[in-house]
Amino acid sequence: MRWQALPLPEKTTVSLLQQEVGLSSTMASLLAQRGMKTFAAVKDFFRPKWEDLHDPFLMQDMSAAVERINTAIAQEEKIMVFGDYDVDGTTSVALMTSFLLNLTNQVTPYIPDRYKEGYGVSYQGIDHAASLGISLIVALDCGVKAVDKVAYAKDKGIDFIICDHHLPGKALPAAVALLDPKRQDCFYPFDELCGCGIGFKLIQAITINRAMDTEILPPYLDLVATAIAADIVPMVGENRTLSFFGLAQLRNNPRPGISVFLESLKKQVTITDLVFKVAPRINAAGRMDHALKAARLLMCKTKEEATLLALPIETLNTNRRATDEQITKEALRQIEERKEQEFPATVVFHDDWHKGVVGIVASRVIETHYRPTVVLTKVKNTYVGSVRSVKGFNVYQALAACETHMLQFGGHKYAAGLTLHEDQLVAFKEAFETVVAQTILPEQKMPTAVFDLSLPIEEVNAKLYRIIEQMAPFGPKNMRPVFCSQNCIDSGGSKLVGKDSSHLRLSIQTIHGPLIGIGFGLGKHFKRIQKGEAFDVLYTVDQNEWNGQLSLQLKVKDIRFPS
Repeated sequence: MRWQALPLPEKTTVSLLQQEVGLSSTMASLLAQRGMKTFAAVKDFFRPKWEDLHDPFLMQDMSAAVERINTAIAQEEKIMVFGDYDVDGTTSVALMTSFLLNLTNQVTPYIPDRYKEGYGVSYQGIDHAASLGISLIVALDCGVKAVDKVAYAKDKGIDFIICDHHLPGKALPAAVALLDPKRQDCFYPFDELCGCGIGFKLIQAITINRAMDTEILPPYLDLVATAIAADIVPMVGENRTLSFFGLAQLRNNPRPGISVFLESLKKQVTITDLVFKVAPRINAAGRMDHALKAARLLMCKTKEEATLLALPIETLNTNRRATDEQITKEALRQIEERKEQEFPATVVFHDDWHKGVVGIVASRVIETHYRPTVVLTKVKNTYVGSVRSVKGFNVYQALAACETHMLQFGGHKYAAGLTLHEDQLVAFKEAFETVVAQTILPEQKMPTAVFDLSLPIEEVNAKLYRIIEQMAPFGPKNMRPVFCSQNCIDSGGSKLVGKDSSHLRLSIQTIHGPLIGIGFGLGKHFKRIQKGEAFDVLYTVDQNEWNGQLSLQLKVKDIRFPS
């Protein structure tokens, strides 16, 4: 692993923040690295306000969307809320459905079947809407490229409102309203909202237009925070404000459908808990069964109902975990047997792999073979799959260069999905490997651990931890600070831990006494550390709870020896 320090901020900015805000050099440097240069900027960062949210009517087509929904409510039209089957889409459906039910009882939630309908707006979904007499579909986290399907719906007398955050294609669907800050003609001040975030802006606009009490809005923000966490969108600007208030909602009055997965927590819920405890379970419904089950759970009003609906989803998540572990082993074996580790990209496939976990498998394969990875499985006469990338490499652009060898594709810079005919498989594999080989940079071929600052190990203390915690919520572009401390020495208490002794419990000598750190998978360094060799350590500052006692603890990302 390559270690890379972030550029140091200007000394004048750091000095100014120290004087104006009264911060240490370390904290002033961290904030300056994140773009803060004044007392006002620091204040806004540490104390997000509801007023920081932008006017939703600044978004292109927002007025048209609100007007069409008001008309549907007034005329008692039937409305379908249509969303994708991942966490962003599922939370979006729960948010929009439950909000609209305050205004009309003519609302039907719909999420496509991952295997029968595939990603995004589907003809089957539109046909189902027509059979129910639905005249308006509100699509969330999908639809920006559904040109033909929106036209198909229009022929059936069904209007579309689209709330999407993906990049539009060359042509836009003929929807009544298309809310997407990534539209070239949209000048909304923040273009990194997730699908659920855009859905929230729509209900915020409806609330303003109908002069409703704004107190109705905060209870929906636990859904928005969950979507932001799961979709890995930048934790800056409006996303950070929405997450801040979403976490407050989760801590004070969480909805039963989320709190049921957090009951074992003995601390305040964080974005990390949403990523690793809540999101996988919501996703499991769509991966292993049907995502509508998760949406119904998220709309539960009582703990008893939520507990009942959560039990089968917990089982689905257990099955999902076992399935992706088995397929990962098979994929890694396939790479070794074909010597694919020698290629610039990884493309693995099997006719019988479970479609619902190929994205997870692609991520796990990258942990072993660090390169852009495609994992495919067969569905009838097509291969469908997921693509995951490495830091800095735009896999969406790479797929676009291979467009002639696919039936369809879509996604983001680091994650995408694709479908290709079985006859296209060989040509696609060759084309993708060629594009990656021609465009990937040398520094993108090796995992890079980026750290914020070098820090003497003696400066790590409880006060530093408390201030860092106030920088939360953490996420892309506002990650938990990573530090590098050099020439550390074992205090004599370091040891191997874990069932297979593969993890390392560090005990670093400091002038204040031993400082404990845990390094997962770093047990290989134990012998050299035990011998008294000086080592450099890369870590985040965290807290450990044991038998009700809280203590400072480093989460160690990597270790290296200067010599």
